[in-house]
Amino acid sequence: MKFVFASSNPSKTREASEILGDKFELISQSDFGITAAEEIASTFLENALIKARHASFLTGLPAIADDSGLCVDILGGAPGVKSARYSGSQSNDEQNIRKLLDELGYQTNRKAFFVCVIVALNHPDDPTPITLESRWEGEIATKALGNKGFGYDPVFLIPGLNRTAGQLARNEKNAISHRGKALKRLMEELSERYSS
Repeated sequence: MKFVFASSNPSKTREASEILGDKFELISQSDFGITAAEEIASTFLENALIKARHASFLTGLPAIADDSGLCVDILGGAPGVKSARYSGSQSNDEQNIRKLLDELGYQTNRKAFFVCVIVALNHPDDPTPITLESRWEGEIATKALGNKGFGYDPVFLIPGLNRTAGQLARNEKNAISHRGKALKRLMEELSERYSS
């Protein structure tokens, strides 16, 4: 079954495709020439719904969207829903990481978590979309380590592993990450919903 994946981020699309496997084919919205929906909501769930409905409306396909971000305890949950735009509307990963490390400075409380909210819907007006949320607990390292992954991965330190997400191979990350866990649950939900 085909779904439009409401993201123009090739790293996110690759991660999602690897986890969902061959049973559910994901086509990035960028393959249709669709620009990203404006994320104007204050919650991950609302933003995921905005993105999924936007992509489904413009393609006529069922859609899957995620909204995810990093929440740092001592920063009151920031950067949160603004994770991708933390240092400005045109910011990149490096700039966002630099701002985050500057904001934290020498703070000893560096607890943080990634959150991922996934939405899957059949059409833009689907009254019963699938919605799932997963978290990945960790803390913020004092410097970037590793060149794998994307976003805040190089500064997201995983307790017990003593490595950042930026130091994990893709299969390692997919097994324990917020998005990996949410997508695995989504695959179960989709398999159940479309098995008949």
